[in-house]
Amino acid sequence: MTISEGFAPYGDYKTWYRVTGDLASGKPPLIVAHGGPGCTHDYVDSFKDIAETGRAVIHYDQVGNGKSTHLPEKGGDFWTVDFFKAELHNLIDHLGLRGGYCLLGQSWGGMLGAEFAVDQPEGLKALVIANSPASMHTWVAEANRLREELPTEVQATLLAHEQAGTTDSADYMTATDVFNQRHVCRVVPMPPEVQRTFDAIAADPTVYHTMNGPNEFHVIGTMKDWSIVGRLSAITVPTLLISGRFDEATEACVQPFADEIPDVRWTIFEQSSHMPHVEERPACMAVVSAFLDEKAA
Repeated sequence: MTISEGFAPYGDYKTWYRVTGDLASGKPPLIVAHGGPGCTHDYVDSFKDIAETGRAVIHYDQVGNGKSTHLPEKGGDFWTVDFFKAELHNLIDHLGLRGGYCLLGQSWGGMLGAEFAVDQPEGLKALVIANSPASMHTWVAEANRLREELPTEVQATLLAHEQAGTTDSADYMTATDVFNQRHVCRVVPMPPEVQRTFDAIAADPTVYHTMNGPNEFHVIGTMKDWSIVGRLSAITVPTLLISGRFDEATEACVQPFADEIPDVRWTIFEQSSHMPHVEERPACMAVVSAFLDEKAA
């Protein structure tokens, strides 16, 4: 299996990418957009397994994250959906993929993927939206519902530190971990590639804190009012939705995608939360590969 890495110039910045497999294999390659906003490619690394089917897989770190250009001085007016959408277009053109490609976005990456697909971009053959909400208001409401199911003392710790503005405290982090182990990744301890992403966010939380907030359920960033509900019927390519039974992206979060996208199917992984690609890796890869082979052979 061939593996190559490089950087795509994006204005004054650089987007790191890695290609697993052969871009000239004949199958439209799969581009993987990571979540966050502000994560890295590491925690979605497992999607490279799909290259075993003869379809090249492209991972990349969005600017601000991972091995791409970091810009800790930039504020909320800089980190926008349009900025990351343009970065994705730039990567596609840099790699010469306008003839055909598929896109998989996980969590925030799926939100980005949906925003990208409603524009009906040239060359897009199939879309996978993994563990993503269609509206941040629904996401927050559902996160608060799940939070109310946490042990009482954990809820009290979370609330006290949020009210005091001390969400960077060790006690708050420990309480957050209780939520994460139920609804983000149920593999404990966290797999190394997932831990690498969490460590990267801690090292430079610029994008995550600006666009999202301190964690998955205290959303106070610039994306807090984002929604794509009512625009999804413009997605014309075959679309696969995936989520986990214990996912923080609950069925209510995902439902608008299923309701509005014309050519859509939805698989829920029964033993997973927010990362079926880690929690039920072989099954998840099989579902995604079969969908792509059917719809984008």
